[in-house]
Amino acid sequence: MDVDSKYFSNISERERAIFEGAITMGALFHQFVGTPVSIRSASSLERSIKDAMELQPCINRLEVTINRDTLHAVENEYDYISLTGEMLDVRVWAVYGNKEVVVRLKYVEELNYPLMYVENIGEV
Repeated sequence: MDVDSKYFSNISERERAIFEGAITMGALFHQFVGTPVSIRSASSLERSIKDAMELQPCINRLEVTINRDTLHAVENEYDYISLTGEMLDVRVWAVYGNKEVVVRLKYVEELNYPLMYVENIGEV
C-alpha cells in the first residue's frame, strides 16, 4: 500500500514535514517528561531520546540538551529529579520531499513556559 498517496495526498510536502516534526516533538515530550534524571545520567538520557525519536517517519536528525544547571542544583537524598519541559532544549529536523523543517522545544524565559514551535522551514 502507498501510505503517502492514500493518507497524505491532501497536504503539501511542507505541511507533511511540519506534521512529522510536530508529532515527533509531542511524542518526545509526553514520553520522556517525568523520567528520573541526574547529572550522571543526563548524557545517556539525551542519547536515548535522540536514538528513539530518530526512528519516527521523516525524521532526519535530533539534538537534545538537558539543562545541567538544574541538575547541579539538585539537593536531595536521592541525587536525581524528574525531567521537566523546562529542562529540555530540543531541535527536530523533519524532511519530506524537498522540504526540511526544524521544530524546536525550549524554555522561553519571558513566557515562563517550555514552548514548541516551528523554528525554520527550508528546502533540501
